[in-house]
Order: sequence, then structure tokens, then C-alpha cells
Amino acid sequence: MSIQKAKELINIEAQAIKNLTKSINKDFLKAVDLIARCKGRVIVTGMGKTGIIARKISATLSSTGTPSIWMHSAEALHGDLGQVTKQDVLILISTSGETEETVRLLPTIKKIGAKTISLTGNAKSTMAKYCDIVLSIAVEREGCPLGLAPMASTTATLVMGDALASCLIIRKNFKREDFALFHPGGSLGRQLLLTVEDLMRNGNNYSKVGLESKVKDVLLSITKSRCGSACVVDKKGNLSGIFTDGDLRRNIESDPQLLNRKVKDVMTKNPTTILKSKLAAEALKLLEGRKIDELPVVDEKGKLVGLLDVQDLLKAGLV
Repeated sequence: MSIQKAKELINIEAQAIKNLTKSINKDFLKAVDLIARCKGRVIVTGMGKTGIIARKISATLSSTGTPSIWMHSAEALHGDLGQVTKQDVLILISTSGETEETVRLLPTIKKIGAKTISLTGNAKSTMAKYCDIVLSIAVEREGCPLGLAPMASTTATLVMGDALASCLIIRKNFKREDFALFHPGGSLGRQLLLTVEDLMRNGNNYSKVGLESKVKDVLLSITKSRCGSACVVDKKGNLSGIFTDGDLRRNIESDPQLLNRKVKDVMTKNPTTILKSKLAAEALKLLEGRKIDELPVVDEKGKLVGLLDVQDLLKAGLV
């Protein structure tokens, strides 16, 4: 019985979403245009379960380039209406269109001068008559066995909010880089915002030695800096090569005097490098593609400015 009922509920909600396509009409386009031209914020309000959906719609709008806040309808009646200005657009949500707390907001909102969009299942309701634009979220049935709890209607409301946000992303030419800016703590934000310069080791935090340095001194420098390699530079500070544990292993068996050799004779010449201005995500691809663990970092003139280790990317959450 429970499996059958669960499948029935899913089908009811799926049909409610499918029926929303009938609401994608001229009024929907007007709503997108009104929000896109809004000079203030989009304020989304509702009560109960609908209020929770309103909060999610507001969060989606904010994260995709449309400044928005959520306002509790009841709290608005007791002072929060002070947040509303005539430059704002309000999205008022009520399936019945007669929710007392939400409907009571409308006269004051009209006096303030803010534009209004109604998401309701009743096109003849008080809320629908008051609002500038009406978008239907009507459903044939909720799916609740008791016929009491909103189910299909809240799902339909959420999808309508997503439809508005999706169209606004295109209308405002909102890009991945813009999304990353609002999500600096997320994986995408790190990939699109963090540069090599943000993560590289510089100063005394990495090993930098001269061409004439002996291998034994280079190894001490590597140990002291806690890196896996040493960058080798000429007298002008330009990168000449890199000495890694791979170079050490390749030479130590065949050369008993390796420790007293000059690093310029055993280093890897013309190593793979990366500009400090490049994205850290690009550095990760380079490290993976070349199957190496360290990248000397240079500026536009080829001067060594730091070292990027795969461990630095790991700590930043890019790996």
C-alpha cells in the first residue's frame, strides 16, 4: 500500500509540474522583464510551507545575480514592511490567494509604490486582483491522503521560482564567473577565483638556489623549506632549471660524487612553469597532465616568483 501511495504522489507532483507549462505565457515574460529591470531588490514573501518555498526562491535569485530577500508575511505586518521601497518588486505567494497575512500586506505595498507579482492557484482571488502580474501555480490535487497538507502546490511553486531564475540568468547574461563570485566557499568558486599567486609558496617558504650550488647544499635547502624540489636561478633571478627527487634518484647510483657536483650539471633544464596570474585550476590540470608534483611560478618576464606544490592545491580543496 505504501509503495503504491508513494508512486501515486510522485506522479501527482510530476503532473503538477508538467501542467505549469500552461503558465509560461506573456504574463510570465512580463514578470521576467519586471524583475530584470528592478532597481531595488526582489522581496519574496509567504506563510507556512509556502513561506519556506519563498525563502528558497529568494536564495536562488540572490545566488544567480538578482538581489533578493525573503520576508515573513506575518512579521511584515509588524514592522518588516519597512524593508520595502518603491524600487522593489515583491513576489507574493499563496496557493489560495486569500492567506490573511499576505493579503493584508497589499494595500501598504501599493501605497509604497512597489510592483507586485502574485504566484497563486486562484486567478480570481483577492491577491491576484491586487497584483500587477499573476502567475498561476494551480494544481489539480495536492496528493496528501488527508487532503490537507500542501504537496503538489509547493512543488509547483518551487519550480515556477526556478523558471523565473533560469530565465533571468540568461536575460542578465549571468556567467559562471559571476556565480563563483557569490560562492567563494564552494568548489566552483575555488576553481574560478583562486589564482596561482593566491596559493603559491614564496619568500623563504620554498627552495631557491644558484646555478653554482653544490647538490649537498641544495638538499639541505630543500629539507629546510619542506618542499620536494629546488628552483635553480641565474644571477638575475631568472629560472634556469629545477632539481627534484627524481633528478636525485637518476644520478645517485651512477655518480658517487653527486653530492659535490654543481646543481646546474644534474638539474632538469627548461622545466614546466606557470604564470602567477593563471587560475589554480589550470595549474592542477598541468600537474596532472605532466605527472609532476611541483611547478615553478614565474612572472610575465620569466622571473621566478614562487613554487606551487600539489599539496598546496590539496589544502585549498582543489584536489
